[in-house]
Amino acid sequence: MTRANVREALLIAAVKLFSSNGYNAVSLREIAKAADANVGSLTYHFGSKAVLLREIYQRHTEPMNSRRMELLGEAKRLIDPEERLMAILRAYVIPAFSSSSDHDGGGAEFTRMRAVLSAEGNADAREIIAGAFDSTSHAFMDAIAGCLPGASKADLVWRSQFLLGALYYALINPERVTRLSGGAVDGNDRDQAVVQIVAASFASFRDLSAGMEAKQPQPA
Repeated sequence: MTRANVREALLIAAVKLFSSNGYNAVSLREIAKAADANVGSLTYHFGSKAVLLREIYQRHTEPMNSRRMELLGEAKRLIDPEERLMAILRAYVIPAFSSSSDHDGGGAEFTRMRAVLSAEGNADAREIIAGAFDSTSHAFMDAIAGCLPGASKADLVWRSQFLLGALYYALINPERVTRLSGGAVDGNDRDQAVVQIVAASFASFRDLSAGMEAKQPQPA
């Protein structure tokens, strides 16, 4: 294999192993073996497991985040706050489903790896995940807050977390939707997954606005 091919093989092998076994349990030797390479090749290309993981996140998330920010810019131009909120949520969800490839953030294997590493709590992984997503996440939370004046930061963060959880699960386990519906619903229908997640998240965030209206003092 050429150096470029070896590098690519190492990245692919690492995603597969991390998504199956987590970050902590996988050694450089195991990654090299799965890529049919030697450990020296891995240290030559990446230097360490943490640098390898950072490269994985960069190559998978940068295109997705770029598309999210592009769609967010379009959504923020809408005047009506409810229409704007719906568009903001679509801007966040659609790029996660629009790819059939792991190479630009939409693949199930990379999403599974993200879920496993998020739960694992490794310090290196936590820093890399934060660097890959926090800036974009803050931009979306700020945009959502602009549609819901008066909503608390705590409520916005919690419901944003629920949105992320829905994305994770819909991407990594669509078969469960098919099974629970007795085949009436195709869990692999990405267009329908986008519609359903956006609708559920819109209702969740819109409920904050309804709650604030209910708290307003009523005229005597």
